[in-house]
Amino acid sequence: MSEDKITNGQIQIADEVIGVIAVTAALEVDGVTEGAGSGKGFVEFFGKKSQTKCAKVDSDGDEVVLDMEIIVNFGTKVQVVAEEVQKRVKNAVETMTGLSVPVVNVAVAGIVKEKTAKADEEE
Repeated sequence: MSEDKITNGQIQIADEVIGVIAVTAALEVDGVTEGAGSGKGFVEFFGKKSQTKCAKVDSDGDEVVLDMEIIVNFGTKVQVVAEEVQKRVKNAVETMTGLSVPVVNVAVAGIVKEKTAKADEEE
């Protein structure tokens, strides 16, 4: 029995989907907070209406470059957290989409105390 190549068409993954994958992976990193010190919760920052607000996706064929903004907990090593976000986001996007991610740029947009973050979540 010979294997025939099946051509079903083209698969396209929306930039928003890639952004959601990236944001979800970033949130799994210890030290990345789910609350912002400005009184606005992470739901607003990473809200359902704009889940990709903090993830800019630049796709070019089979390659995706991501620019991420994160908020970290006070007392964490910012560089270590940012590097872990880069690794996890790259791995998650490549694994789930099959696209190549040569670059994940991470910008720390803020630092918040854990107590403030938890208080914002409860509101």
